[in-house]
Amino acid sequence: MLFTVVIVALSLPLATYGAETILGVYIFSRHGDRTSKSTPPANLTELGYRQIFTSGAYFRNRYIASNASSRIAGVNSDIVKQSQITASAPLDTVLMNSAQAFLQGLYPPVGSELGSNTLRDGRLVQAPLNGYQLIPIQTVTSGTGSEDSAWLQGSSNCAQATVSSNEYFSTSDYSDMLASTGDFYESLIPLINATFGPEAISYKNAYTIFDLLHVATIHNATLPTSPLLTNSTLARLRTLADHHEFNLAYNATEPVRAIAGSTLAAQILQGLNGTISSQGKSKITIEFGAYASFLSFFGLASLTTVPNAGDAFYGIPDYASTMTFELFTSADATPFPAVEDLQVRFLFHNGTTDETSEPTPYPLFGQAATELKWTDFAAGMNRFAVGGQEQWCKACGNSTGVCASVAASRADSGTGGNGSSGSGDGISNIVAGVIGAMVTLTTILAVEALVMLFAGWRVVRKKRSAKDDGDGMVVESNMKAMER
Repeated sequence: MLFTVVIVALSLPLATYGAETILGVYIFSRHGDRTSKSTPPANLTELGYRQIFTSGAYFRNRYIASNASSRIAGVNSDIVKQSQITASAPLDTVLMNSAQAFLQGLYPPVGSELGSNTLRDGRLVQAPLNGYQLIPIQTVTSGTGSEDSAWLQGSSNCAQATVSSNEYFSTSDYSDMLASTGDFYESLIPLINATFGPEAISYKNAYTIFDLLHVATIHNATLPTSPLLTNSTLARLRTLADHHEFNLAYNATEPVRAIAGSTLAAQILQGLNGTISSQGKSKITIEFGAYASFLSFFGLASLTTVPNAGDAFYGIPDYASTMTFELFTSADATPFPAVEDLQVRFLFHNGTTDETSEPTPYPLFGQAATELKWTDFAAGMNRFAVGGQEQWCKACGNSTGVCASVAASRADSGTGGNGSSGSGDGISNIVAGVIGAMVTLTTILAVEALVMLFAGWRVVRKKRSAKDDGDGMVVESNMKAMER
């Protein structure tokens, strides 16, 4: 814990690029390099640690540092202010450790001068590890143990999503791919027969076979040099794994298959709503998750239709890939802008992000522009977002465990679930509430200003504490100190 109290000058410049002010960001990241899923438990490697730390340092230089290129308005640059940042990850060793590594790059140790405090009796106390900063990481229920599961829906716990993904194995596409790649996978038997039995070496296990050999080419110094394992072979393994996993993660006619992307959409809305409802006090939301969430979201948000993007949104994202959502305004940022002046920009980067390879903006929902009005963005996300336990249970068709009480309530009321995801067209209750509150607040402030003007009153500012209310997925705080 850090002790130094830092007074931030009100004259610090706001975050702008062009005429814009960045008000808040939501970052969703994949983990760094890890050991193979075929040899559980999977662990984050030193290479993966470095990849994620590097990405965290990049986003610090983009959004947080005093000289950041797109500095978030009012964000603390050196010592983290806990109310400004929320970080979360599933209860998974690889993903939780990746989140810790990212935060180390985002808010690095502050040194002995800032990381110290003089006590009442005159003693000087310095924080350990050169001012190492502790940032709590919340645990999200979705995605637990995902990096130890070879099956894409293995950690979703969503019954209808599992059924939907399994239906891919009954399609003509799967049958054709299985038949046309039989000889190719059979040629790999000498390389992987210590891990896979002959019956498992086929397109059916395209991802786990690729994952095993991909990890081996990075870490296994004793991997035999073989004409079977050429660059073209690895490229084909990757392409087949991409096709296999995308079809398990998304299907346009069965939205529930993309439940990972639907729950992510709700969490993104909740995070950005937090910035709006707190009038900019909440600034940064960071979440870590598995590649299934990326693929599902790519399909749901129509990123697969983006012109000139090629196959960028059909493939498994590389380690440390990120999706970023910037909430910004082109209007005056003081006081906090009205809802109609808020916009959102989506950016994606495949792999580790640094100053030589930065995120790229892409249009969402089949639009042409890369910037969307907040209300249009919220309405687009809400068409497929699944947030809250009841909505998730209804979409997944689950009736046991955490969904038992929801199923009983539906039975008592005579309603039932139809297995569909999303909440229909329009704006969700969360978003509508934020918009309504902002409009009401603006009206009240305008009336108060007129009264004060004619009555000759003045404003006296008092300090007070407030606790923001939120809505969405239930999370538990993990307040333990971050360890490597």
